[in-house]
Amino acid sequence: MSNSLKVVSIIAKESLRLLENNLVAAKIMNRGYEAEYSKTVNGYNVGDTITIKRNTEFEVADGAALGSIQDITQGSMTLQLSKRKHIPFQLSTKEMTTDFNLDRVSEDVLAPAMIKLANQIEQDALGLYKQVPNWVGTPGQVVNSFDDFAAGTERLNELAVPMDQRYAVLSPRDNRGMVSTQTGLYIQQAASEAYRKGRLGEIDGADTYMAQNVVTHVVGTATGTPLVAGASQTSAYADVKDTWTQTLNTDGWTNSVTGILKEGDVFTIADVYDVNPVSKAQLPHLKQFVVRADANSGASTGPAALTISPPIITSGAFQNVSAAPADNAAITVLGSGGGRYRQNMIMHRDAFALACVPLYLPTDGAVASRATKNNFSIRIVKQYDISTDATVFRADVLYGLKAIQPWLATRLSGTA
Repeated sequence: MSNSLKVVSIIAKESLRLLENNLVAAKIMNRGYEAEYSKTVNGYNVGDTITIKRNTEFEVADGAALGSIQDITQGSMTLQLSKRKHIPFQLSTKEMTTDFNLDRVSEDVLAPAMIKLANQIEQDALGLYKQVPNWVGTPGQVVNSFDDFAAGTERLNELAVPMDQRYAVLSPRDNRGMVSTQTGLYIQQAASEAYRKGRLGEIDGADTYMAQNVVTHVVGTATGTPLVAGASQTSAYADVKDTWTQTLNTDGWTNSVTGILKEGDVFTIADVYDVNPVSKAQLPHLKQFVVRADANSGASTGPAALTISPPIITSGAFQNVSAAPADNAAITVLGSGGGRYRQNMIMHRDAFALACVPLYLPTDGAVASRATKNNFSIRIVKQYDISTDATVFRADVLYGLKAIQPWLATRLSGTA
């Protein structure tokens, strides 16, 4: 191996170490799809997009007689490697000749670069909150008690989310609130970790982390007296199995407002309750729906056609509500119009997927190396620039993100 390639290889390995050390949310998502991109179909690579099947559901029949035969109708979604991020930097010929030292380069160049790259990946990962319909707590509150926190795990329990591989991600402010509760406990190890290292560990079955990039959601204008416009606005599973969305016609908003609701806003509908996904028994809380696209209100009666998730399904194996919305049923938006709320998250690992794959190594006039570990991969390319008498480097990552089962997560209210 040439000395030049050794340098690039060392930088790649050090960059990957620094990148991985600065990731939080990206590490606790489902990472089981990278291998799919290395497969071939009819001798060709699968490309940048794979298909993921949705889980199917069944109804339980009663008695010895054979119940109704149930068709297996699976929905699907795609996971695309749509995120390509890189950081370019350069070292002068003088620096490469007299000052090159891995420790110095790691501290002065790679560390700040990888922090920036990690922050971008984290922002993309935590931005998936916009597809999560569940939201517990009072928007704007500080999460500073076990009771505040456990509202999230309680919601997951009510929705029959598996008890294993649960994680929580808190903003710095809410993490501080929870740290103060841990230090007051007579649990020596937990209190010591929280006080000395800021580690909260496992709380009510969820491994809990602080993330600097927890996203702040800004609610749409959300003014008026919104109502459902028309009865029987429901969906058949077969029609929505791939999109997992439907249109809900509403009115009563303030007339002619751009952004009356924003993507990621959550609302409830009067008398439409959530149900246990297994037993279909009605739960004590209203069903929550998330707006999947910005919506504007029209003139006269303030109409707005909302793209919502989940779709409203009132019967069968995929039933998810106690009843269909009635005409003129009241709509309640969580949070105040224009309010800013941090989107802490408690989730099962399978709520979201992240795939990161090794990039092609160019050979035309460049020196390149990859480092891959724990399903994270980074590529470093080095090339001399004669116009500046400097060696240019670029650090690249290629990844994709998807909310594959967003109902396995809940947002937890936090401060802006």
